[in-house]
Amino acid sequence: MTMLIVTDTFQQTNGVSTTYKNLRRVAKSRNLRFRVLHPSLYRWIPLPFYPEIQLNIQPFRLWRTLNRIQPKQLHIATEGVMGLVARHWCKSRGIAFTTSYHTRFPEYLELMWRIPARWTYAYLRWFHQGAHATFVTTESMRQTLQTHGFKHLVIWSRGVSEQLLSVAQPPVAGQKLRVLNVGRVSREKNLDALCEHQDQFDITIAGDGPYLSQLKQKYPRVNFVGYQYGKALAALYAQHDVFAFPSRTDTFGIVMIEAMCNGLPVAAFDVTGPRDVIKHGFSGMLAEDFTQDLAQAIVQCSSLDKEAIREQARSQWSWAHCFETFQKHYPDHSSCARSQPATTNAEIA
Repeated sequence: MTMLIVTDTFQQTNGVSTTYKNLRRVAKSRNLRFRVLHPSLYRWIPLPFYPEIQLNIQPFRLWRTLNRIQPKQLHIATEGVMGLVARHWCKSRGIAFTTSYHTRFPEYLELMWRIPARWTYAYLRWFHQGAHATFVTTESMRQTLQTHGFKHLVIWSRGVSEQLLSVAQPPVAGQKLRVLNVGRVSREKNLDALCEHQDQFDITIAGDGPYLSQLKQKYPRVNFVGYQYGKALAALYAQHDVFAFPSRTDTFGIVMIEAMCNGLPVAAFDVTGPRDVIKHGFSGMLAEDFTQDLAQAIVQCSSLDKEAIREQARSQWSWAHCFETFQKHYPDHSSCARSQPATTNAEIA
């Protein structure tokens, strides 16, 4: 039997795609079948206000794919077109499914377009209703969703790939603190709160997105290096002193644990995501409220023990553990045949 994933994002660089690509890698190493259905397999267009996301405009073809596969259970990763089709298909046939809550869309949409969060929460509560389990990244996120009426919530952590682990480089005497941020460059990531300190710190932003051109114009002394991957990204972590994560709306932030596994303390705001990942005063510093200057947390991070951070983080974050949690709650996971060969790249696409 194949573990089947349906997702609206897989070919992009973000936390959702990173998660399922690493689950696929672990499944292959364990000789388990793991298949991903995503928009690139069908006809798609860029989402108008979020062009990095592919919008499937052939939902009937996904329906036909599911009819052909006839899965006995599946996992729905996202709440978009792909997820809606998969959910309807499962409900119409009484097929068990799990879901995951990756993105705080209610907060994003209220911040960006003034759409009341309660409207979006109502949709998401309906979407996840009936799932065998809904995976969430942290205890804080679980508690938040519980208050909004979500059920069957399971905490599902994340990991760091070995190729992203580096050897630290010594700081340069007399140099400004080297501060790094990695991720999608979009307005909701609150990157202005970091970039406005371009004169105080040597700031590098690794990533791309719709807000990049505006940031470049506003902050000419910030280093924008685009997306980095693998060993190049690991080297970037090694070259910096502090990792800054100014977002106030992320559910987790895999880049934070990547930074800590490379010995970088993390400066962030005390919100869902950072408060569950960072041990204040040990692996990073949490600004007490939204009005506190992020710069203070960055300076305080510079005195933390990077080797202790590295050792603790590498012992805690594992994609193998992430996969085992997923497999444990996947409907009828015990029937996934270990004797079958792993899926090929062509099958997963």
